[in-house]
Amino acid sequence: MDRFFRLRENGTGIRTEIMAGLTTFMTMAYILAVNPDVLTGFGKTGMDWYAVFLATALAGGIFTIAMGLFVNFPVALAPGMGLNAYFATVILSSAGTGKPVTWEMALTAVFISGIIFIILTVTQVRQLLIVAVPDSLKHAITVGIGLFITLIGLKNSGLLTVAAETTKDVKAGAFTDLLSFETIFHMGSLEDHGVQLALVGLLLISVLMVLRVPGAILFGILGTTIVAIIMGQVDFDTLSDPKTPWAPDFSQISFASFDWDGVWQTGIISIIATFTFVELFDTFGTLVGSANRAGIMKNPEEGRKRVGKAMLVDAVAVSGGALLGTSTTTAYVESSAGIAEGGRTGLTAVTTGVCFLLALFLAPIVALIPGPATAAALIIVGVLMVQSVKEIDFQNYVIAIPAFLTITFMPFTYNIANGISFGIVAYVILATIDNWFGKKGHKVHWLMWVLAILVIARYAWIGSQG
Repeated sequence: MDRFFRLRENGTGIRTEIMAGLTTFMTMAYILAVNPDVLTGFGKTGMDWYAVFLATALAGGIFTIAMGLFVNFPVALAPGMGLNAYFATVILSSAGTGKPVTWEMALTAVFISGIIFIILTVTQVRQLLIVAVPDSLKHAITVGIGLFITLIGLKNSGLLTVAAETTKDVKAGAFTDLLSFETIFHMGSLEDHGVQLALVGLLLISVLMVLRVPGAILFGILGTTIVAIIMGQVDFDTLSDPKTPWAPDFSQISFASFDWDGVWQTGIISIIATFTFVELFDTFGTLVGSANRAGIMKNPEEGRKRVGKAMLVDAVAVSGGALLGTSTTTAYVESSAGIAEGGRTGLTAVTTGVCFLLALFLAPIVALIPGPATAAALIIVGVLMVQSVKEIDFQNYVIAIPAFLTITFMPFTYNIANGISFGIVAYVILATIDNWFGKKGHKVHWLMWVLAILVIARYAWIGSQG
């Protein structure tokens, strides 16, 4: 084991690596409860909760172990937050339209994005995209997704309600017409038990994070579940429900549940592009940042090779996760918790992966967790993601305006793709104008022009609902 993982060479040992792997698992195990709730749209997308649970645990286990064995990298993978929320909202927002997107179509879109991701990684185009898109937009995408996730958490917890209709005087002028709109968002009733549990979850997770307790989100979810049990808000039938067996029933998994005909008929190119685009930057930052913290980049040449291999495993995990029946599987920033505990090699990842596989036997317990508890976790995940806002220079309007449009369009239009699209077009236009008439301090990569043209063509031909 020492020779395979090069433990001594990396200044670590078996005990340290195992403890680091356990720490990483504790900090990201919340995904086992959150992902099934999110992908099923809290029971509204048509996906089966248990099937998603199995896919989540298997994807986390298989591809994290692969990262450890083939790359010797202390980074764990699992279905990612943000894109899982986008996955569900695409399905729910298309309901009742002329071209509804089913969960099978959405899985097909994820699978296709994974294939594209693999090609981009092998051909080195991925690295070119990383260089082409300015850092400000990368950070803005992260912040926007954070607000997007928070909005979903608030809505699903009951803390936020959305007005079904707005009233307006059609004969009035535009300004009066605007003022006559009812408030779109309302605060939920504090008398509702779900809202009360969500507030308890928020408080517990927040306190644990302030105290820097490893696995704060997971322990907060478990603590909220205990409170829910005391309040009589937990259904213990899941412990004996055949739909959530103690021994994993792999016949229930939605393996390769793709709908190719539906994808081509519906035309969800923009959805595929969004899955691919967001994952490109999310993974890059996580892998490079983790490599730096683990000391892997001390040898730049070897570090780049290992990061390159890690990117390939990550790319394969996207399509592999879709085969298993879950949204985009990606590297987790929570891996930094294990690295902070001394994890330096793939043994850390293997340990985390084994924990995910063992979790396959915990479905009945995970099913006990009430929706408000996982909704509270979504809100806190939003807090973690919006921290990237400090990296954006809002004093520079060439940077500030595209970043602001990216951030605001995601939650307010309930669509990640809209935020990315408007940010790209705005940056290309403003940076070009500044280069022509201003300080000429902003480079616009030729690939950004290509992306901007594609975005404009997309809205011109497909429309805002495409």
